[in-house]
Amino acid sequence: MTTALTTAHLCAIPLAPLVGAAFAGLLGTKFFGNRIGQVASQSITILGVAISLILSSWVLYEVMNGYYFDGSVYTWMKIGELSLDIGFLIDPLTAVMMVVVTFVSLMVHIYTIGYMAGEEGYNRFFAYISLFTFAMLMLVMSNNMLQLFFG
Repeated sequence: MTTALTTAHLCAIPLAPLVGAAFAGLLGTKFFGNRIGQVASQSITILGVAISLILSSWVLYEVMNGYYFDGSVYTWMKIGELSLDIGFLIDPLTAVMMVVVTFVSLMVHIYTIGYMAGEEGYNRFFAYISLFTFAMLMLVMSNNMLQLFFG
């Protein structure tokens, strides 16, 4: 028995890599005193992308069972009758692309552990690729042109 996904589940998919990027970027750079080391930085960002992959796989399963979502999750700005919303459109193509984006991103994160070993900008690079993952997920999941442009 499965439970239909809520907007909280859908919001967690792009936000997990964003939180990882924020921790690695803020706490792992020289500007903020490099409070966390390389292992913590890579672990936090990989965990965020792994959570997104698990939730994206769950969304794909739900979509294959007939679940669809097209709605607003946040009103960004309202000017008179014009409303600028952040919303998601979840259909079969979106669900497949979410799994592809998160899987490839997770593989890149894992490969980067060895590739960037010993480099000065190690933590910053992990923050950047997690931020890129967030942007790609927002682009794939968007249901309006403004969000598609900023994603």
